[in-house]
Amino acid sequence: MLLGAVAGWALGGIYATTQSEAIVKYARLPLWLPQSLACLFGVLVAFLFAIHAFNTLARFAESLERMPPRDKIASIVGVLIGLIFTGVVALAISSALRAVPFAAIAFTLLAGYIFCYLGVVAMMGMKRELFGMLPGATDSLDDMRPQKCKILDTNVIIDGRIADVCRTGFVEGAIYVPGFVLDELQHIADSADALKRARGRRGLDILHQMQKDMKLVVRQFDLADSEGDEVDLKLVKLAKQLNGSIITNDYNLNKVAELQGVQVLNINELANALKPVVLPGEELTVTIIKEGRELNQGIAYLDDGTMVVVEGAKRYINTTIDVVVASVLQTIAGKMIFADVKMDRDEADEAFGRTLRAYNSGRPRRKSP
Repeated sequence: MLLGAVAGWALGGIYATTQSEAIVKYARLPLWLPQSLACLFGVLVAFLFAIHAFNTLARFAESLERMPPRDKIASIVGVLIGLIFTGVVALAISSALRAVPFAAIAFTLLAGYIFCYLGVVAMMGMKRELFGMLPGATDSLDDMRPQKCKILDTNVIIDGRIADVCRTGFVEGAIYVPGFVLDELQHIADSADALKRARGRRGLDILHQMQKDMKLVVRQFDLADSEGDEVDLKLVKLAKQLNGSIITNDYNLNKVAELQGVQVLNINELANALKPVVLPGEELTVTIIKEGRELNQGIAYLDDGTMVVVEGAKRYINTTIDVVVASVLQTIAGKMIFADVKMDRDEADEAFGRTLRAYNSGRPRRKSP
């Protein structure tokens, strides 16, 4: 701002000197007034420019940390090109404003900022062509991309089961954590809501443990041109760019990605596929923990979380009993098992047997001729 004030005062002094007769004779104003107004205008312009430049540089520095290597190289080349153009323009400005050196410096800084910004934007837009001009650079870029990459979603990281699945070795290829997913986890961990904060910290702890147990790829292949998009849209774009798969437990993301031709590995579908098969007539030992919706029903859960609805088990709440599977219902949310209390079924079968035996014994036999 000081430089803007000095430059404005100097330019105002030049204007007041050249137009002194009109200012004093016709406008009847003192000569220092145009200089003061030009000084205030210079301060205002410098202040606005400083705020915009600071915010732009702060955003650029923040995004530079999570940029892929090729984007960093393209940005550096863009800055260098901008500085070259700035040097050429600075020579013209210094010769034109030789009498006002502070104004020349101010205009040179403004030109440098504009040319560097345009250079970075131009190089980011043509980074593929830039690397294509280098011998062997295209092949090296393709080799840098992970093969059969598995991209983790925020929800599946917080869920935590993906860590156990990856530890078993069933997930093939590189495990990739995008920078925007990591940023979303950090945002959730810093939330004012206690539940969200706990979920975010759990996700960060799981990632930290996974990084110790296996090799995670983080931030290296993020797309710089997807800023401002939602996280789900960024995941789909990144998966298409890397020709990878998304691991998630989000039903909506699953459908959106499949509609756009991206392979999705749903952790909930994997869990349902790994649940043990239960057939009608099998016996289970469960603990009734609460009352069901219907009359005299009791609710229990297996170790894998499958809900068991037991008829006539309301009186056995907080009791471990044996049940007999009556039927199995498969839903979108998972599997539900309907069962009867084994003692009640045995008693019913025994009563039916006694009735049948009594009926057969009391029935008169037909004499043979």
